[in-house]
Formats: sequence, C-alpha cells, structure tokens
Amino acid sequence: MLDLIIKNGLSYIDKDLKDQDIAIKDGKIFEIGNIKDDAKEIFDAKGLTVLPGCIDTQTHFREPGSTDTEDLKSGSRAAVAGGITSVFEMPNTNPPTSNIKEFQRKLDLAKNRMYCNYAFYFGATADNANDLASLKGLEGCCGIKLFAGSSTGNLLVAEEDDIDKVFQNASKVVAVHSEDEAILKVNKKLIKEGDVHTHPIWRSVECAIASTRRIVRIAEKHNKKAHVLHITTKEEIDFLSQHKGNITFEITPQHLTIYAPDCYNKLGTYAQMNPPIRDKSHYDRLWYAVKNNFNDTIGSDHAPHLKKNKEKRYPNSPSGMPGVQTLVPVMLNHVNDGKLTLEQFINYVCENPVKIFGIKNKGFIRKGYDADFTIVDMKKKFIVKNENIESKCGWSPFDRYEFKGKPVLTIIAGKIKVQDGKIIGSPEGTPLSFD
Repeated sequence: MLDLIIKNGLSYIDKDLKDQDIAIKDGKIFEIGNIKDDAKEIFDAKGLTVLPGCIDTQTHFREPGSTDTEDLKSGSRAAVAGGITSVFEMPNTNPPTSNIKEFQRKLDLAKNRMYCNYAFYFGATADNANDLASLKGLEGCCGIKLFAGSSTGNLLVAEEDDIDKVFQNASKVVAVHSEDEAILKVNKKLIKEGDVHTHPIWRSVECAIASTRRIVRIAEKHNKKAHVLHITTKEEIDFLSQHKGNITFEITPQHLTIYAPDCYNKLGTYAQMNPPIRDKSHYDRLWYAVKNNFNDTIGSDHAPHLKKNKEKRYPNSPSGMPGVQTLVPVMLNHVNDGKLTLEQFINYVCENPVKIFGIKNKGFIRKGYDADFTIVDMKKKFIVKNENIESKCGWSPFDRYEFKGKPVLTIIAGKIKVQDGKIIGSPEGTPLSFD
C-alpha cells in the first residue's frame, strides 16, 4: 500500500504545470500519473499548485552560541512554516563551524531536532586550508563559507594571500560574503551615530564591487566554483553577468522587495543588514538580473536578532533580519505581480541549488526522487504578522505586508509537516547528500 497520494493538484513537472497525481512510498516519489491505488493517506490538492520542495541556501540559525535568538529547532520550524523543505546553514556561530570537530557537533545538534532537511557550511579561516581540501565526501556539508569582509561573528579571511589559499584548497563550492575589509575600515569614519541611513555609505558600492572583482579573479585563476552571496549593487550585476560558468550568485527576497531610503525611514535599524539595502537604482538592476536569468539562486539570508538588540542606537545595532519563513510567499507575490515567472522561481529555489551544489534526489518532481513538496495556493492573500513568526526573534521586516501566494502544505520525505499553518509531528529532518 502507498503511504500518500497527492491528488487533483497542478504539479510542476518538466518545466510545466501538469494535472497529475503523485504517489509516495517510503519517503520517495513512487509514481506520477493517474493513480488508482490505495494509500494510507490521500491529500486533495484541488486548486493548489504542487512544487518541488523549496531550498533556502542561506540561513543563520545561531546554534551553538546565540540560542536565545534562534536555534536549529526553532529555525527549522520557521523554515517548514514557510514551505522550505531544506536549508543550508551558516558557520558563523560561537564557536564557529571551522573544524571537523565543530562540524560533527553541528550534525549531532541537528539530529532529531530539525523539522526540515539540512546541510551546513564549513567556515574558512586563514589557517584551515588542509581541512578545506578534505571536505569532498563529508556528510551534510554543502560548501565552504568565506567572509571576505567582517559581519556577524569572527570568521574573517581578509588578506588576498589567505583568500587565495582558501580557493586553492577548496574541494567544494566556496560561498562568499563579498565586502572588502580594507574599504570597510577606511569608510568607518563615514558612519553617523544614530543614523542608519549611513549604513549603505559605510558598506559602500565600492566596498562590494572591489571584493567581488577580487573573488572572481582568484576563483577563475584556480578554476574553482565561487557562489557570491546576497548581491546588492548594479555594478556587481553587470560584472558578474560577464563571468558565468564557475561563478554563480544569489539575491535575497528583501533586496528585491524594499529599497532605500524608504526602508530606513519606515523600519530604522530593523532594515539594517550586510551588505545593505540600497537605493532604487540598484533594486531595479537586481530585478533586471532576475528577469534575464543572470542570477542563480534566491536565498533568504535568514539572520535573526532579538528586538532589544535591533533597537540599539546605530551602529551598535546588529545587522541581519529573519527571512526563511517569508522567502516563498514574498517571491510568489512577485510571481503574481508578473515580475518573474513560476518557472524562474523554481529555478532559483529548487533546480539551480541542486545543479550548483550537487544535491542528490532533490529539486524536481521525478520518480525515485525524495518526496519533498511545497504545496501553494497561488490565489490566497494573507497578511504577515509578527505574532505568527516561528523564529525566536518574533519579528519580520514584512510585518503587516499583504502577499498573494501562500504555502499551505509542507511535505518532507512523504510526511506532511505543515498543514494550514500548523506544524505537525516530530522533527525528522535528515542531512542532505551531495554528489
């Protein structure tokens, strides 16, 4: 007997929406078509769209270290509540995930505590090159994270020789926080205390593009893969669109939804993140990249902080905002507004992450693949409210925004984990496997 049949939905299969049922057995997609068999459970998806399980390739769940702000369990609850079935989680914790012992500790902390599937980045440092060379077969390791400019935490590789050493020894994709540390230091004098509008002046366009040019030059020199995270400038878009192949890049939903100065007028330090939200000319160019498929992934950069810390006087306020729970509805709203197609959305959060990072058995609705699904109601309107945010931080930059397009069912390994806003069952997420 089958475990679950999803009936009557429009399923995204082979780049098209098809009126086909999906049969699930033992956590895998068993059959696709007109299913007549019996199952322990049947879900009627009439009027709904069945997508492959969406993947968020950039999250910070703060464990170990700042577990008052977030932990692996609470972060994974926020993920599944927002229709995300798998996450890549970042290493800038306390202590950082930058050696094999700490990496194994992260896997141990995740076991039977995370609702979604997961993989962890291994943090690059100036002196762990030998570890970086031996990561290829490490279970649950999605890639190497390089902070070229300082942000949250103390993982920083700022000197060119050290960055070169990281790429030279990298045995996986190197995901980069691309800001130039030397320029950040020089620009510090431009910070006006109490004025968050100076955040994008301090963390300037020059600071971003100078770093990204260097990263691409070093990655190409060593013929290694670089994935440049949270791109924010039109200059980087124009440069990176000329350097495809081994170089890929990500844009966040927040950089596609809000822009300066409005966001700082409205949200103050709640809009503060690294690299920063910039003015509309940059926002427009980011959309140009999305529409023309120059961009490769959309990741939330979920980086929660408690309200009491975000409300500190700038620049003592920390950078970062939550986003794993709102990535899917924010982007579905943009799909409904005609800013990108559903196919492009699936490319950015399902298919491209699989291709870039080599994730096994995810990202597509295909026979034999893992039975992870994000089932959405493209017509459903709803209002984001802070009180419904699963993250421990308890707020969203999109509080009181109305969006059209909502995840209504999250299925992981053939089990319904979220239905009608309620998280069901126990945390049974497993580490992702990679080619």
